[in-house]
Amino acid sequence: MLVDSPPEQCAETAPAPPTRRAIRAVGLLVSVAVLVLVALTSIAIGAKVLSPEQVWHGLFHHTGTYGDVVVDERLSRTVLGLLAGAALGLSGAVLQALTRNPLADPGLLGINAGASAAVVTAMTYFGVTSLGGYVWFAFAGAAAVGALVWFLGGSRGATPVRLALAGTAISAALYGYLQAVMITDQAALAKMRFWTVGSLATATNSTILQVLPFLAAGTVLALALARPLNAVAMGDDTAKALGANLNRTRALSMLAATVLCGAATAACGPIAFVGLMVPHVVRSFTGPDLRWILPYATILSPVLLLGADVIGRVVARPSELQVGIVTALIGGPVFIFLVRRRRTAQL
Repeated sequence: MLVDSPPEQCAETAPAPPTRRAIRAVGLLVSVAVLVLVALTSIAIGAKVLSPEQVWHGLFHHTGTYGDVVVDERLSRTVLGLLAGAALGLSGAVLQALTRNPLADPGLLGINAGASAAVVTAMTYFGVTSLGGYVWFAFAGAAAVGALVWFLGGSRGATPVRLALAGTAISAALYGYLQAVMITDQAALAKMRFWTVGSLATATNSTILQVLPFLAAGTVLALALARPLNAVAMGDDTAKALGANLNRTRALSMLAATVLCGAATAACGPIAFVGLMVPHVVRSFTGPDLRWILPYATILSPVLLLGADVIGRVVARPSELQVGIVTALIGGPVFIFLVRRRRTAQL
């Protein structure tokens, strides 16, 4: 005689459905695996065709031509791509939360324009030509513009709208200055032409070591702001009710975004769309919780940047397309799609 199990027993023995937290955690591990795969691809594939054996020999023995190509060129640009991609994605996610605008990016607050203007000034008026020299000018320009945007946006009384307007106005003025200098000075135009496109090709160990402390500090600060930014994203009144310190959160968020984007721009030049696309796409499957958005953006943004860099090396062999061109070609259509989808959702 068969006896039906009690409903309670069935409920206890039935496998519990996976929680959303567990799904997000698994997705994060998968993202790390994808990042490792893309990084290995970046080391293995380049403008110069090498066999897997040659790549392995160059990477672990570092002798002869293979060692020069794999270690001194590909490995350095891969490491810089990992760092710069993480910085751009993380700063974009922070700025989108700070301005409560899902289509914001690091260029919204004029940080890229500040770095570019400082590099033009250094090359044109101070004769700085080495990467190690103008990296510091770029970072100083980004930091100065970040501070100016914070001041013009109202300082302690800053609001998302004021910050965005101040950043847009300063960007317009600085890009006008850039064009004026490069049009009137052909030498400056020749020097700046490569840097302003955005590229990982000039990566060196020295550059990585110079920007690494800033990137590490900005990353720690940004990740630590996840909880207060969650409150800020709900609106000022709700954030105050939850006990969030609006002024401190906004000031620290501006600082984190400026440090991250400034250091990345200083090392690679201005690279568009990475800080816009990745956080926006991540938000579609993580939800609005920045405790998940920030780690995902940190991991997946280098996937986009390194993937675009590999594409640029392959499609124009034996030459290459700069990564800034490839991200723009990818980002333009994606940006139009995101804007149209957002507009459709609001109708």
